[in-house]
Amino acid sequence: MFKKRLTVVMALLALLWVVCMTASAAEYKREIHINPDGSGDCTTFAEAMEYIRAYMDYDVTVHIAPGIYKEKVVVPSWLRNVTFIGAGPDSTVITYDHHANIDKMGTFRTYTLKCEGSDITFRDLTIENNAPRLGQAVALHTEGDHLRFVNCHFLGNQDTVFTAGDRCRVCFEDCYIEGTTDFIFGPATALFRHCDIVSKADSYITAASTPADVAYGYVFENCRLLAGEGVEKVYLGRPWRPYASTVFVNCYMDSHIVPTGWHNWNDPANEQTARYGEYGSTGPGANAEQRASWAHQLTPEEAAAATDPATIFAISSVWQ
Repeated sequence: MFKKRLTVVMALLALLWVVCMTASAAEYKREIHINPDGSGDCTTFAEAMEYIRAYMDYDVTVHIAPGIYKEKVVVPSWLRNVTFIGAGPDSTVITYDHHANIDKMGTFRTYTLKCEGSDITFRDLTIENNAPRLGQAVALHTEGDHLRFVNCHFLGNQDTVFTAGDRCRVCFEDCYIEGTTDFIFGPATALFRHCDIVSKADSYITAASTPADVAYGYVFENCRLLAGEGVEKVYLGRPWRPYASTVFVNCYMDSHIVPTGWHNWNDPANEQTARYGEYGSTGPGANAEQRASWAHQLTPEEAAAATDPATIFAISSVWQ
């Protein structure tokens, strides 16, 4: 009798193990749907992260239905090979409203979306920080490597896009980025292709903090530099750290760009170290003859190297 019971118990345990393993396997999906109406796999980004297996070696696609998602989103460092696809920048909006002066929060905790994972792509959505103009307010904070943003809108005021990670590589394609002061800033190497860069106040576009031993910081290729109504005096950049690297290649610059182009952040020593340059600028804000003497007009060869992903990212042509 004892042996029979033991056999039954062992059989039940084996069955339970199979059920648990099956349930666990079903939990992780390669196609995940977020929909606030409850018709998808989950209703929030936070829930969606639980459906993605850590350190997986396969691709996962997260489909995001139209809606306004008021969430403070973190894509954790143990996730990779994930593509987040919205229904379009006008339809899928991730928004939050933290700014630096809330409870002495400081700049780096104000993000709406923070991406710590690597090999992550975002497409067809908006990331917004809609805090009032009361201090720094980050919409996008990147920490991971090999990040790509395609047809995304980044809305905010001061410090809209923070590209952290001094050895990390980020690519923005066909994106819209707006802000007031230093609204694209950080140490990462970032390529901006065919993007609209829109200034909302008389201030500065970039504040790179590129490390001295990193060849490329920010590269803008075939972008348009535009401005809101009444904006008349905007600098291309100022160095957040001494070796800031920023170049504009074949970009249209409207009349709000000041003739001198670049600012030394009130420290003449930065003029000896900052790596600023242009090539092929057009529009009323393109004033090569009047640019700061310590900035550089690139040669065709330098411009070609600066816009070659294999050169600036030192990786395969998958990024081209």
